[in-house]
Order: sequence, then C-alpha cells, then structure tokens
Amino acid sequence: MRFYRGNRDQTPDADGELLNLTPLIDVVFVVLIMFIIIAPLLELDRIHLSNGATVKTKETLPVKDQALITIHVYSDNTIFLNNLQVTQKELIVRLKELKQAHPFHIPQLFHDKTAYFGTYQIVKNAVESSGFEQLDVVLKPG
Repeated sequence: MRFYRGNRDQTPDADGELLNLTPLIDVVFVVLIMFIIIAPLLELDRIHLSNGATVKTKETLPVKDQALITIHVYSDNTIFLNNLQVTQKELIVRLKELKQAHPFHIPQLFHDKTAYFGTYQIVKNAVESSGFEQLDVVLKPG
C-alpha cells in the first residue's frame, strides 16, 4: 500500500504527480474580494413597489382621472403629455414647465404593454431630468 504525504492543497493526478491548487484558490479569492468591493459601488435603478392589498378583492383601486400631469405611451410608441402629442425633446421642456408650476404633483404614466421598454426609459429619464423625484406607473389589469 502506498501512503501519500504532502500538502492538503495538492492532489495526485492520473500520473501520480502532484497538482498545486494554491494559485487557483488564490485567484478565486481575489475575484471574490473584487466583487465584494465593487458591488456596493454599482448604481442601479431602484424600483419601489407599493405594498399589495392584504385581502384579495375583485375591485380595483380608482386612479385619479384628474391628475395634473399625465403621460400616455401608446402601442405605436407615441407620447402624449396631458392629451397633447409631444416629441422626446418637447417632453423634457414641458415637464420642466409643469414642475415649476406644480412642484408637489407626481406625474402619472400610462404605458401600453405592447410599447417598447425603451420608450419607458425615455419617459422616465425625462421625468427625472425635469426635477421630479417620483413617477406613478399606472397598469391596467388583464
């Protein structure tokens, strides 16, 4: 019977030679430490969802139909601000004007489910750059 004496980090391969696993383990730890350090520095969009109802009902919550700032994105990716069609550049300008006129109101976004996600990003960026801190996204059931 053959006895094996050596480091725990070394294992014999098929030819009986010893493999040194220390450099591999060192590299894995360095990569792990890099992820631990870099992860908190990444800036991610944070979406805060409101709490769901504790009791399920068939009723839907009413949406403020008379909101001062409404943005509609339709399936053909057209953008309407307060029922007037606007371009991407006009959207930012008009939202800045609305922010000055109504600083405490929250815009409501009605986004069609077949419209592109990129259009949502454009609207969200326009809302943020115009000074609003919140955006209500109104979803239709079904």
